[in-house]
Amino acid sequence: MKPRSTNDDPPPAPRGCFIVIEGIDGTGKSTQAKRLADWFEKTGREVVLGREPTDGPWGRKLRESAANGRLSPEDELQYFLNDRRQHVDETIQPALDAGKVVILDRYYFSNMAYQGARGFDPAGIRRLNESFAPVPDLLLILDLDVDHALARIGHRGDNANEFEQRDALLRCREIFLSLRGEAFARVIDSTGTPDDVTGRIINTVACMLDC
Repeated sequence: MKPRSTNDDPPPAPRGCFIVIEGIDGTGKSTQAKRLADWFEKTGREVVLGREPTDGPWGRKLRESAANGRLSPEDELQYFLNDRRQHVDETIQPALDAGKVVILDRYYFSNMAYQGARGFDPAGIRRLNESFAPVPDLLLILDLDVDHALARIGHRGDNANEFEQRDALLRCREIFLSLRGEAFARVIDSTGTPDDVTGRIINTVACMLDC
């Protein structure tokens, strides 16, 4: 027989909560991930804020390839899988098990988009990842048309690398938006000021999640 709870019982521990922020380059993912982490921390939650590729050995190889010449499509995808598996095992799953909020700037949905733009089947990439990587509680897809995204990239002083060429970004955006029908996914308009976008994100998170 389950014992009756009393007023002296401690409150239940918060459950882990997993949020991923995605979108093509120039949509403001890193800024918004940090702002969302700050918002959760102000509510008293412990937050793990991360990004992919990570700063681990596989992630460093991927970042170097973005600047110095891309790997072959097959090697690139395998490096992402290796990096993510280590990230899940060492950081993501332990944090969720401990009841923390995990917020990621990019996850396997970026592989679906960017490697999908290189000719891989996005659905196949998703299956590979979901064989070991947890599905997020909430996927926020920051959306901006490609011309505006490229203008932002240029405004911040960067040059569009091979990951960010216009035709590739068009295909990436198309793949990201194909996820809008998923129950855990929401598309966020990322036009306007960073404060405008943050407001849309907080409203969405507050409405969708109990975490």
